Amino acid sequence: MKLWIYTTLALGLASAAIAQNDCAAGKTITDGTLTIATGNPAYYPWVMDDAPESKAGFEAAVAYAVAAEMGFADDQVTWVRTSFDQAIQPGAKDFDLNLQQFSITEDREKMVDFSQPYYSSAMAVLTTQKVVDAGATASADSLKSLIWGADASTTAVPMLSELIQPEKAPLLYGDNADVTAALQAGQIDAALFDLPTALYLAGVVVEGGTLLGQFPAARSANPDQFGILMEEGSALKPCVDAALGALKDSGRLAEIEAEWLQQATAVPVIE
Repeated sequence: MKLWIYTTLALGLASAAIAQNDCAAGKTITDGTLTIATGNPAYYPWVMDDAPESKAGFEAAVAYAVAAEMGFADDQVTWVRTSFDQAIQPGAKDFDLNLQQFSITEDREKMVDFSQPYYSSAMAVLTTQKVVDAGATASADSLKSLIWGADASTTAVPMLSELIQPEKAPLLYGDNADVTAALQAGQIDAALFDLPTALYLAGVVVEGGTLLGQFPAARSANPDQFGILMEEGSALKPCVDAALGALKDSGRLAEIEAEWLQQATAVPVIE
């Protein structure tokens, strides 16, 4: 009986692998190879050390997980580089898939295809080390007591009211550049940005910038969603969507997100 069960299970797994291979067969730009693009360079935490072939970093790990679900072994994955703007232009591509934090928008979908979302961006609290050293923490009471700033035209304003409910009305600015300048000048203590933007601002723009914490995407209104970009009309889209669906159902996609966007960035989750 056990032998029959194990044999049936093995045949089932083999059939699934064949189905995955059949889905992508003859649909890649190089037969038997999945060509995946990333940025030039590709940045932490999406790709570690600008080396996507290491499988280290959130998007690098997602790429290999999707490839495996589609029936491609690691040595059947080839990497190329593109700029962000180059990738979203209409026309033929030199890649099958492109992961580069592409937000899914109606305008872009007129020129390229996107997979179902593989990441819904959390909202993160950008502050400075000076504010942290003064005692700010990721607790609800501490967040309420901070002086907040926001771009008056963005969803950050209602989200501040919903998620944080600060004791003082937030200071409103004309754009996000003014918000970060106010933070740098000490006019405000903190501001809300989507996690990818907050990571960039903390690392590159705001001197002494740091992230105090992140809110789960489920607590955000209309979170930014990233999709795998493909050439318009790509025959691979159903295969990619099925692969992502399997990764979500198994919990593997959530594990990758926890590993690279929570643990690797050391940004605590604010519940």
